[in-house]
Amino acid sequence: MTRSTFNTDLDANYKAMQQFGISKQQAKFFLPPYEWYNDTIASWTKSKGLQLINYTPGTISHADYTTKDLKNYRSSEEILKSILSYEQSHEAGLNGFILLMHIGAGPGRPDKLYNKLPEIIKYLKTKGYSLVRVDNLLK
Repeated sequence: MTRSTFNTDLDANYKAMQQFGISKQQAKFFLPPYEWYNDTIASWTKSKGLQLINYTPGTISHADYTTKDLKNYRSSEEILKSILSYEQSHEAGLNGFILLMHIGAGPGRPDKLYNKLPEIIKYLKTKGYSLVRVDNLLK
């Protein structure tokens, strides 16, 4: 990855988002592809005026893109159990947690975790959590 490629790709993404009325000012966060980055990517992100973010490890929510033909396949039920288990077994629970879900999981995914989102939200609200927009954290 070169800086030029990074900038070109990022600028193309903002141009595509602009077609949906999303400005760079409204989308200040950068979650790198595959959640992979290093100090160089972090520096380039900062130079573009963006905040690099990543999901909080500890659950397997990020496996919601997997399909049954993959070795790392996890069913939505397994993923849901990992989220609930983490919340129940850690003193801070999911406070401050960034839970990664792939809302665009492809047609090869038999059970979409995002279909369990109402159940997850209802559970978290009964435990006293409130959902916070990430962009509000920078204000």
